[in-house]
Amino acid sequence: MSTTKEMPKAYEPSAVENKWYPLWEKRGYFHGTPDPDKKPYSIVIPPPNVTGILHLGHVLNNTLQDILIRWRKMQGYEVSWFPGTDHAGIATESKVEKTLREAGEPGRDELGRENFIEKVWDWRKQYGGTIIKQLRKLGTACDWERERFTMDEGLSFAVRKVFVELYEKGYIYRGQRMINWCPVAQTALSDEEVIYKDIAGKFYHYKYPLSDGSGFLEIATTRPETMFGDTAVAVHPEDERYKHLIGRTVDLPLTDRKITIIADEHADPEKGTGCVKITPAHDPNDFEVGKRHNLEVLSIMNNDATLNSKCGPEFDGLDRFEARKKCVRMLEEQGLMLKIEDIQHAVGYSERGDVPIETMVSAQWFCNMKELARPALEAVKNGDIKFHPERWSKTYFHWMENIQDWCISRQIWWGHRIPAWYNDETGEIFVGMEAPDEGGPWRQEEDVLDTWFSSWLWPFSVMGWPEKTEELEYFYPTADLVTGPDIIFFWVARMIMAGCEFMDEIPFKNVYFTSIIRDEIGRKLSKSLGNSPDPLDVIDTYGADALRFSIIYIAPVGMDIRYSNEKCELGRNFANKLWNACRFRQMQGPVTEGFRDLSGVDHSKLTADEKWIISWINEAIAMTNKSLEEFRFHFAAHEIYELVWNNFCDWFIETSKVRLWAGGEEKQQALQVLDFVLFKILRLLHPFMPFITEELAHQMGFLGDNETIMHERYPQPLENMKIPSIMDKDPDLLDMVEAKFQLVRAGRSLKANYGIADGKKVNYFVKAINQANAAFLKQETASLKTLLNAEHVEISLEDFDVETNGAAPSQLSNCGTIYLPLKGLIDLDEEMKKLDKQKKQLLGWIKGSEAKLSNEKFLSKAPEKVVNEAKEHLEGLKHKLQRVEELIADLK
Repeated sequence: MSTTKEMPKAYEPSAVENKWYPLWEKRGYFHGTPDPDKKPYSIVIPPPNVTGILHLGHVLNNTLQDILIRWRKMQGYEVSWFPGTDHAGIATESKVEKTLREAGEPGRDELGRENFIEKVWDWRKQYGGTIIKQLRKLGTACDWERERFTMDEGLSFAVRKVFVELYEKGYIYRGQRMINWCPVAQTALSDEEVIYKDIAGKFYHYKYPLSDGSGFLEIATTRPETMFGDTAVAVHPEDERYKHLIGRTVDLPLTDRKITIIADEHADPEKGTGCVKITPAHDPNDFEVGKRHNLEVLSIMNNDATLNSKCGPEFDGLDRFEARKKCVRMLEEQGLMLKIEDIQHAVGYSERGDVPIETMVSAQWFCNMKELARPALEAVKNGDIKFHPERWSKTYFHWMENIQDWCISRQIWWGHRIPAWYNDETGEIFVGMEAPDEGGPWRQEEDVLDTWFSSWLWPFSVMGWPEKTEELEYFYPTADLVTGPDIIFFWVARMIMAGCEFMDEIPFKNVYFTSIIRDEIGRKLSKSLGNSPDPLDVIDTYGADALRFSIIYIAPVGMDIRYSNEKCELGRNFANKLWNACRFRQMQGPVTEGFRDLSGVDHSKLTADEKWIISWINEAIAMTNKSLEEFRFHFAAHEIYELVWNNFCDWFIETSKVRLWAGGEEKQQALQVLDFVLFKILRLLHPFMPFITEELAHQMGFLGDNETIMHERYPQPLENMKIPSIMDKDPDLLDMVEAKFQLVRAGRSLKANYGIADGKKVNYFVKAINQANAAFLKQETASLKTLLNAEHVEISLEDFDVETNGAAPSQLSNCGTIYLPLKGLIDLDEEMKKLDKQKKQLLGWIKGSEAKLSNEKFLSKAPEKVVNEAKEHLEGLKHKLQRVEELIADLK
């Protein structure tokens, strides 16, 4: 594929991306094969939902994984990045139901279980691979030959095996317990699937009349409609106000029932009136109180959160919120309502249904997690697994040390059906890998398992477990996991527990938690806010490499990302800068012999600038490798950017032009150093920007017999390479090169101050700080003339003679003072008049600004933002005045 034909003038990302990705995949570059002669490196993708489409969170997460996999591959590891998708039970079932409804086809209930599941499989076949195709657009080096789906036959077998094993150990059980219920999806939810929102609500205070007519108890609740499920009122046993009432009854409003006043420490005398209504079927605390006092558990809700017949004919079938309004109205009509307070309170919402959940008692399947949690907790505590950033370990410890039983059953059809069968005649329950074949009739459990019950097995089930496959033996445990902190409980913790339990080994060694992506003003990205760009549109506009590099560049470790599409201009400009640098080099002639180790150059003849760039590339290589080892992707991106944009393109290429124009041996040496550095840059950058680096490596003819840059070694510091040292360890020499470039910046600034065009040749005078600097700068005169675009540069240890040569503004640098003689360049009298006029204008504006900011009326009435802007404006004017006064002084 290597070619040295002239490169196109501009980089066209889409053409390059469309060319290389199919070739990479077709040639099997992403595929890992167990190789006993190489170290393994594997990661598993956090499987996106089969319903998903690519968003910026996926871009960040998968770019980071791709950087790791490409970096390790180039380091010589045998790598495999296991991809796949999650069946996403509730989300997928809802999506297919909506699709059927919009198409006017029979829905879930009309189709029945088997026909509906068939429809879901059809939908998955047609649309389920969307996000996988989109990940390819990003350039991900996934081992697509190993792609899995959580409902593949093999993974389904693993799920059944785990369920049976945990049931036989006594960890999985079926019982009546308080659970979270989603009225929209009409299924149980785990605690982690409930999100809490602060919303406006009301606190209702009303009377529960004592049955003997001697008074009433004041009750307060946010949900008066649940009173129909009350089976007691609790007071604290030591509360003197109510001791005499314990054992007596109250009339339950809006019903003909009487309920008992009980003594229980759940009632807090310091909270409200000290009286608490007890609704065992619809509140977790009340459920525990009910167990202690053997109270009736009276369920008053249907699965869709309407009230049932136990609430009486007036409320039967009424929506819970409508029932609340009706309860309040009737309590007011009967004179029982005392007061209604406006409050802000946290309400649990179904993550999927986005409606308030109901807590209710239900027969569900649970998994006791306490024993499973012990080794998983210890694995992080003892450092076997490290979290990055480390602060997430505290969150993990808190949850694991207080872990609750996991409600694993869901009342939907799409998912892994629980491998349990009921004998309705004998009441027996059978749990096994297959249906029992005798002693029937047997009826299989209707419920399916929580989606996370399959994905917690992901790190080893994707490798063929429970079979002892070659992949499992070689690639497990995986090395690193990259994921979002929002699923630390759902997924990360459970994978660690599953790995310890079923593999007797942790599933990964490092967990990197990604940042949250927000918009420019700090809001989370969401479709509803219209601030969530489509990554495919961004790729079409800027290119995949630009998006990848930009999002890493702006993603500091452990901090939220402020994203806007415009920030991808950084990545696009960076790609163009690199393209133009390579194009410039290619125009100078073919790639040099021996460029990989500079074997075609006499190392003793390397120039100061060449030693300087070699030192810089060596430093960047060391820092990039170190940053990637420490999961500091942001630092690595900045290190490479600084090397390429500033040191290589802005300085080294420019200073190399002197030697390129000289021809002969000097040109060949300059070309070889350019090739040496450029190829290291392309390899260093490849994991971050795979498309452009592959294209440029071929365009430049760097690869030789290699088909892809992926098969090249990732750069290592020169100290680690078995080649003669080409590093100059003389810090003074390297410092003088830096000082030379600082001098050039100062000279360019002088030109700009007086509006002298960049292209105009001028003369400079430099007074060096000492003999050594003078000698060095004289040696670098040709380089200085090129970088300054100067006609003449005089280096001296003497002061500039103003009387003889006229006015010459100057600037200091670390190697001396640079002067720009203005004679013949500008009209000094006109320039002085212009500057005097600017000074008078600025003094007037400053006076006005100071008067405004000393006005108490303005300061007291103007918004803080306006006042701050006025202060900043004044500081800007003062800075401009100082600069003008300096220019005037230079002309005198």
